[in-house]
Amino acid sequence: QMLSRITTSAVRPGVRTFAKKAAPKAAASSASDPAHAPPIKLFGIHARYANAAYSAASAAKKLPIVESELLAIKSTASTDASFASFLSDPTVAPSDKEAQLNTIFGNKMSDITVNLMSALAGNARLGETGKVVDCFSELMKASRGEVDAVITSAAPLSKAVADQVTAALKSKVGDKKVVLSMVVDPSIMGGLQVQIGDEFVDLSTASRIDAVARAINGPSLSEL
Repeated sequence: QMLSRITTSAVRPGVRTFAKKAAPKAAASSASDPAHAPPIKLFGIHARYANAAYSAASAAKKLPIVESELLAIKSTASTDASFASFLSDPTVAPSDKEAQLNTIFGNKMSDITVNLMSALAGNARLGETGKVVDCFSELMKASRGEVDAVITSAAPLSKAVADQVTAALKSKVGDKKVVLSMVVDPSIMGGLQVQIGDEFVDLSTASRIDAVARAINGPSLSEL
């Protein structure tokens, strides 16, 4: 219902200014119910749509379904050039995009996902779908007590080393579940770079060499 109100406001001719304000108002209304409020506070226009979708999906007991559908939409946009072009094409009227979305999704997806996409269409923000999905995913991970961690190494880590790093990360985050991703980047030369949540630790050989170079030569021109 919440996202339906966003959509209804968005597609009325001559009220685009009001439509831009509809999403945050709807999100605030839903968040007033503590049982269905997002687990963490995210801010910005993309977060407002995600917050609204999360609260609506929580109330309907469809959080896993909506998450799966939104991730599928984002995945399709990243692999299907024509679909991505449709989402970002500014020459197609919002009402036409909404109609096409209803044709594409129809009864194939939940009403919450369809209403969210219609709201984005009505507010001319379909091209930002990926960012909205990212915010929704962040909310879902928070609800499951998950924290993302990315380990970057110059070469693939052995299982023993990977297990040691994983154990160290788990001890740092306490009861949270670490969702670990391994990235190989030869440019760091050696050592590790670790991103966990918003925290970044650079223990790479490249960073140490750079630090020594700066100590000897002073800051580079790009840093002045």
